[in-house]
Amino acid sequence: MTDETTEESTLPLADGPLHVRQDGPRDAPAVLLVHGSASSVRSWDPLVPMLAGAHRVVRLDLLGHGRSAKPDGASYEIPDQGRRAGEVLDLLGVRSAVVVGHSTGGSVATALAEQRPGLVTALALINTGPCSDAFIAQEFAIGPAQWPELTDEQIRQAMSPAFSRPGFVIPQQLVDDVRGMTYHAFTETFRASSGYLAQRPLPDRLKSLGKPLLVIFGEEDRRWRSSSSADYGVVAGARVELLSGVGHSPMLEDPLRTAALLLPFLARAE
Repeated sequence: MTDETTEESTLPLADGPLHVRQDGPRDAPAVLLVHGSASSVRSWDPLVPMLAGAHRVVRLDLLGHGRSAKPDGASYEIPDQGRRAGEVLDLLGVRSAVVVGHSTGGSVATALAEQRPGLVTALALINTGPCSDAFIAQEFAIGPAQWPELTDEQIRQAMSPAFSRPGFVIPQQLVDDVRGMTYHAFTETFRASSGYLAQRPLPDRLKSLGKPLLVIFGEEDRRWRSSSSADYGVVAGARVELLSGVGHSPMLEDPLRTAALLLPFLARAE
């Protein structure tokens, strides 16, 4: 294995530049990590050191998020986000990868696999709701005029359903990720995610792809019913793992147990 340095870059895409981070040996098997709505590459920080020893770990900020462009005129639809993820891998010279998605990132991973089945060797979904009915209704009523005035405390309150481990403190960098979004990108991202699931549930999409599938779900998820993870059982060979004591974001709430499930799956998928 060679070149184990961390590298950050900005890649030019038609809809706007995307921020990308790579960790681990460049000649190792590739793993693409796709964050959820209103997040960024930084949501994977606790997990990456455990993956990068034997994998080329690629992370991107989806359009509208993190350090990537946030244009008002571009599409935030899930298939378009999936297409851009594939273009990132192409520009990096990655010919095949296991794709791991958290929450909405799991929908993006699914869309990428639908579009580029030869590029995606396997998928791992972390607390990705399988269908619209699995969503737990929440209130976050804020208009464009109020958006720039949100305080850290208001953002943390809105984010609180994403974390259920007792004593977990939401890192400031995740608050900053929300604050860094435009109101348009924020609302369009959530609308696109809901629309993608309404069109067709993820298990139905995945069962026709024939890809190895690992589903990890925090049992205490307050955004998606954890019992809905059983819906992925229709995918042949799918492995569904529930993690007790954590909620919607296992890779942040309990990265050790999350890695313990991911690493054997990645080894088998190589």
